[in-house]
Amino acid sequence: MYTDIIVGNKNIIIVGGGAIIILLVVAILSMLVLQKSNIPGAQQGSFYSTPAVNQAESEMNALLSEQNNSNESGVANLKDTGGMVTVTLNLTGYLVNVPQPAHIHTGVCPGVGAVKYPLNSVVNGKSVTVLGVSLAQLKQQLPLAINVHKSATDIATYTSCGSL
Repeated sequence: MYTDIIVGNKNIIIVGGGAIIILLVVAILSMLVLQKSNIPGAQQGSFYSTPAVNQAESEMNALLSEQNNSNESGVANLKDTGGMVTVTLNLTGYLVNVPQPAHIHTGVCPGVGAVKYPLNSVVNGKSVTVLGVSLAQLKQQLPLAINVHKSATDIATYTSCGSL
């Protein structure tokens, strides 16, 4: 009878210890996965990001990083609908009621090249433009980047940039 109690307690300790080890392993793996997926599309340790492309290859997101101490950053969403790309920009830290020209440029951030596609100006952090090309056609023209300018009168000052 006394030995039954001791054997039972050993089994409880062994099972409990095993469960604790399993929980620790799951917690560590979860933390590692969360660290790698903290910012969709961002390269760890990189100021400028690479885009996140969904499985269907019909949508792409790019992070727009602040430039020139503007405090302006955000996300560009490019979605292919019927062979035409809708480019939606959502920014924070923008200039209130100031139209800000935006373009898709050749090259990558921060040193972009010539304007490839003009976009509708960002007003109060928002812009939506439909381009007459598909996302597949746009990808064939990479490297490209989206740049937002401070204003029409200060076009040389970039406020945010994101490589596609």
